[in-house]
Amino acid sequence: MRARHLSTFFIFFFGALGGLLFGFDTGIISGASPLIESNFNLGTEQTGFIVSSVLIGSSVGALSIGSLSDKFGRKRLLILASILFLIGSGLSMFAQGFVSMVIARIILGFAVGSASALTPAYLAELADAPHRGSLGTMFQLMITLGILLAYVSNLGFLHHTILGLRDWRWMLGSALIPALLLFIGSIILPESPRYLVEKGNIDEARDVLHELRAKTNEDPDKELADIQMVANQPKGGLKELFTFARPAVIVAILLMLLQQLVGINSVIYFLPQVFIKGFGFPESNAIWISVGIGVVNFVCTILAYNIMDKFNRKTILLFGSIVMALSIGILSILNFTLKVQDAAVPTMILIGIYIFGFAVSWGPICWLMIGEIFPLNVRGVGTSIGSAANWIGNFIVSQFFLELLHMFNNNVGGPFAVFTFFAVVSIFFVIYMVPETRGKTLEQIEMDMRKNAALKSAAKAAAQNK
Repeated sequence: MRARHLSTFFIFFFGALGGLLFGFDTGIISGASPLIESNFNLGTEQTGFIVSSVLIGSSVGALSIGSLSDKFGRKRLLILASILFLIGSGLSMFAQGFVSMVIARIILGFAVGSASALTPAYLAELADAPHRGSLGTMFQLMITLGILLAYVSNLGFLHHTILGLRDWRWMLGSALIPALLLFIGSIILPESPRYLVEKGNIDEARDVLHELRAKTNEDPDKELADIQMVANQPKGGLKELFTFARPAVIVAILLMLLQQLVGINSVIYFLPQVFIKGFGFPESNAIWISVGIGVVNFVCTILAYNIMDKFNRKTILLFGSIVMALSIGILSILNFTLKVQDAAVPTMILIGIYIFGFAVSWGPICWLMIGEIFPLNVRGVGTSIGSAANWIGNFIVSQFFLELLHMFNNNVGGPFAVFTFFAVVSIFFVIYMVPETRGKTLEQIEMDMRKNAALKSAAKAAAQNK
């Protein structure tokens, strides 16, 4: 089916649906894992491995999908990811023990990792330059919506046995609905026009661009000519990642590592445990706090969607870094200086401010930028590397957060002091290393990168000849 039959909203909504499943499948386990633990009589280490096994699968999925998408296209691999979501969700719903649950979670991880690497590149390649920020932000918006829906699903199914199936099975099985939507949408979605040009399908790329730009002021024929010009540049294959595109690789890896090392998923995964262990809250109250944080995360990402094309990427990132560093820095100090009962409410407020700082900046922009900064012929591999770095950072934070909390005698000031350090590092990283991409076409970004590499190469050669 050609793009002309579809609305632009449909294309970007379904294109970003992988983000919803990403958020849902990473968020749903927070409520389901205690129930699975008791149902299967698991130890805490086994439960922890069930939680983290999706991260193992995600790292592998993110690394492997990029080169495949550069070879076979974004659309076909989105279809494959949706099938993996369906299989993983179904197997996890009907798992009969520890081993079968881990296998199901690893398959889900492949799907989540694939979606996290595919979707940013796909959305960036469909969007026009003036709106690429907001349209690219749809991916992060869907992630936060997925997390929020996961929390709601946990609350809705808790203590309900339906058709003989326990509550946690329905929690995990509810992911089948968005997975099915992604499968249907992926079949109907158009292929990326940039990928089509890269493979020589010029007429089909022209059709897709004309439909996508029908209600904008952009000239699709000029855009097509620019894409062709870049596609016809001499190509060095994968070695481009380690030559003129090396700065993009370094920026992508550090962006995605720092996005995790500022501690966001310690809040997403472990916030109920923070308030149970750190402040003695009852479990029911702690779960409601996580729902509240999920709402804040989602609403602030809507704000990011609306401002993303109005301000420079670097400005927004810098703002977010400063807000995060101040909020969790103060949080750490308060938890080391106040009594536990006095620190609880300020901690809640400061975590809300921290979530705001992250959700309007580092949350969406990192996923947006890894889809922007790589050359066309290695964009799939490049976004894979960035996405894999994100999952590695995610794994580090999720594995060591509770250990850090225990090391500081359940004082949350300790782990958040570590996260504050990385938030401060992120300020200098943004100032000195992150390129500005707002308002530029993907082709302009790539040609700028090629020019800079050529200038550096010429300067180096001149220095050697002196």
